[in-house]
Amino acid sequence: MTKFVFVTGGVVSSLGKGIASASLAAILESRGLKVTLIKLDPYINVDPGTMSPFQHGEVFVTDDGAETDLDLGHYERFITTRMKRANNFTTGKIYQSVLEKERRGDYLGKTVQVIPHVTNEIQDFIKRGAGIGTSSEVDVAIVEIGGTVGDIESLPFLEAVRQLSLKLGPNHSAFVHLTYLPWIAAAGELKTKPTQHTVQKLREIGIQADALLCRADRPIPEEERDKISLFTNVPAWGVISMWDVDTIYKVPRMLHEQGLDGLICDKLRLNTPPASLKRWDDLVHEVEHPQGDVTIAMVGKYVDLSDSYKSVNEALRHAGMQNHAKVVIEHIDSETITPATVAKLGKYDAILVPGGFGPRGVEGKIAAARFARERGVPYLGICLGMQVATIEYARHVANLENANSTEFDPATPHPVIALITEWKDKDGSIQKRDAASNLGGTMRLGAQSSDVAPSTLAHKIYGDVVNERHRHRYEANVNYLDSLRQAGLVISALTQREHLTEIVELPQSVHPWYVGVQFHPEFKSTPWDGHPLFNAFIEAALEHQAAHQGQAGAKALKAIK
Repeated sequence: MTKFVFVTGGVVSSLGKGIASASLAAILESRGLKVTLIKLDPYINVDPGTMSPFQHGEVFVTDDGAETDLDLGHYERFITTRMKRANNFTTGKIYQSVLEKERRGDYLGKTVQVIPHVTNEIQDFIKRGAGIGTSSEVDVAIVEIGGTVGDIESLPFLEAVRQLSLKLGPNHSAFVHLTYLPWIAAAGELKTKPTQHTVQKLREIGIQADALLCRADRPIPEEERDKISLFTNVPAWGVISMWDVDTIYKVPRMLHEQGLDGLICDKLRLNTPPASLKRWDDLVHEVEHPQGDVTIAMVGKYVDLSDSYKSVNEALRHAGMQNHAKVVIEHIDSETITPATVAKLGKYDAILVPGGFGPRGVEGKIAAARFARERGVPYLGICLGMQVATIEYARHVANLENANSTEFDPATPHPVIALITEWKDKDGSIQKRDAASNLGGTMRLGAQSSDVAPSTLAHKIYGDVVNERHRHRYEANVNYLDSLRQAGLVISALTQREHLTEIVELPQSVHPWYVGVQFHPEFKSTPWDGHPLFNAFIEAALEHQAAHQGQAGAKALKAIK
């Protein structure tokens, strides 16, 4: 029978519940347990698909096409279990389901209320995410509840897990509460009062924490841990110090050394082998001992919030580990890139243009793609990054004047990127859309396979077939592919069903490394293997760096002579 660990947060948001939950899952998985994670988000949006990255960070996409919270990316990077649609749900999705049942008459004329109907629905969703009653049922499901204890919107979730814990009975659930201890410089001490209050609030709801993860900018002294234990009714060994570290991959070791996984296994009566964290220790060693470094310019429009490109950032760092190099990422606002300023990109070892929506900053991305193409700088375009590379090539090489995407210029004379109005979904049904369609859930979403052309750079990286996750609404217009090919652009991968463009590149006889992909490869990168596309991109950046250093050395030697 599945056991549950419920993870809550207090005092302030953004403490790292996702990393803490993923780290605990990783330790439990190293003990031989089958583990999954479920994220409960208290906002009323049905999913984060229509939310600005400035509001909620990136949208992570699963193989089955769910647009989810970015924490699911942490989950997939920390454990082997792949996330699905059932691993993330929101208040909006719960109420949508409840209201659909009410309209169908499923409640047999009863008054529909938060308790029991909404809380029961939440419990059903949790059980579904844990795979209970199916072949995918897990040993332990870690349920992360978004928001902060005390917020009105999270109360139904907290009440639902309280009820579920009661129904499960003793030793089938555990509660872990993440809290914050501020350092008051004037007093020269860590303050425990906020933690005392948030635990008190949790107990008022009827939940007693089994463990406290105490976030601070420094390790918490034993005296403060004893004080917290006394005032929160949590045993001293359950008060875990979580201080700031320079890499998130140190967190599993930190939690294990303080006995969190042992405490959870004892509480849940799980008899397992000891945890083995050698792979995490090896990973941290690789992070701390790079043999070189490389600097990447990421030209995007959401650069004011680093979480907007969380998976891309991590994929670049993973690829750095595979190449034994530290990757330095400089986020550049594409609105600041113009033909007059684009030359500043010349100091970077490679250029990456990530995905995005809307016209703001697009011309800057196009200028960056042109600079990379003309100067021989390694270029990786992801989703919109592929589309702007296609637009740039159409304008300046294929001589298609004012070529553009209909997303940015509906009246463009050459719509090389356009809205695909009809396509076949995975279940065989025909889906239709137009510019007036709902934004939520109307994109090409999830994993899809494509055939890769032989004798291309893409084939060297992927082989015959590529299977990657998608999240986009506009596509390369099939009516312009012949014109672009005749101008020298290589269309190196097409989808197997609709024959839509998936990868474009320049021949390596023309450019050392120039690739644009319509999908999102960052969602499949892990710290253990990286991702083949990102690994190749960083390798190309290192080669470009070495070539430029060699040229600079030759120039210096010539000047001396």
